[in-house]
Amino acid sequence: MSQVISSLSRNVIPAPMAGGPTTPELVHAAFAAGSFGTLGLGSASIDSARTQIEQCAGIPFGVNLFCPQDPLPEPYLAAARELAQAESQPLPEPDYSFGFEEKLELALRGGARVVWSMFGTFNAYQVEQIHAAGAEAWATVTTPKEAIAAARGGVDALCVQGPAAGGHRGTWELSATPDSRDLKELVADVRAAAPELPLIAAGGLRTAADVANAMSWSGVAACSCGSAFLLAAEAGTSDYNRQLLRRGGKTVSTRAFSGRFARGLESDYTRRHPDLPPVYPLLNPVLKERRAQHDDVVAYCLVGTEVEKINGGTVADILNRLCQNPH
Repeated sequence: MSQVISSLSRNVIPAPMAGGPTTPELVHAAFAAGSFGTLGLGSASIDSARTQIEQCAGIPFGVNLFCPQDPLPEPYLAAARELAQAESQPLPEPDYSFGFEEKLELALRGGARVVWSMFGTFNAYQVEQIHAAGAEAWATVTTPKEAIAAARGGVDALCVQGPAAGGHRGTWELSATPDSRDLKELVADVRAAAPELPLIAAGGLRTAADVANAMSWSGVAACSCGSAFLLAAEAGTSDYNRQLLRRGGKTVSTRAFSGRFARGLESDYTRRHPDLPPVYPLLNPVLKERRAQHDDVVAYCLVGTEVEKINGGTVADILNRLCQNPH
């Protein structure tokens, strides 16, 4: 069993949300309420990552990192250039490393209790580094095959992310079509593939009943909820996205948000580009200017299913709602 998970008085942990929603304030609030917060540093600059880690000093906290990506092959780069030309924007030089090694070093030096991978897992040397620093290695998985690879690499826990999850789907292969098994079935299949590891169920858990149900599944030691905390007082969700979330609507899983499969509120752009090729991480820079102007056509509001069930309040309020006895 994960020592971090077993030390908690809550069975729900706020998911690490990159790009702003998960703030150091949210991480502190989660700890104060008996849970555990993890900074979403995958897309953060090195300076921002350093500052956020420093702001969490003195409490148990985690850091979520994007694993390095292979460079895009020429056909995908050509598609990205076409998209950039359509927006009259230059195509930037991508950083396929996402600052992974530097951020890992910052996390361990800064006292992180957990380092949590996204879009892949750690190699044996990195797991050794993490353990030597007294921390745990967690990995996000979306298939039993990924779970087996992560378990063989020596991680301490698996976050099993189902198709209803908001934000990016944690598929390890950029060009892969995400697994469509519902969360319960996926958890059961991952449990069979890696029976020795504690599982964290993630994706579409909106109510105390949802959480209680997931906690009854074999191997599940905790639940991770991200979208449920988007309207939290301590979240860094922008005012514009808070308005979009309160307005609600249909969510879709598509590459048309970032070039990687992600779930969010449908927009004109997602409707017009249903078969966008895997051009991550180049689409966000291409659409950055329009998104900064709050152009609804290209809105970037990543969120899971059943948006109407997301409520505001403090992190403690939300944890109380999710962790109460549903019966």
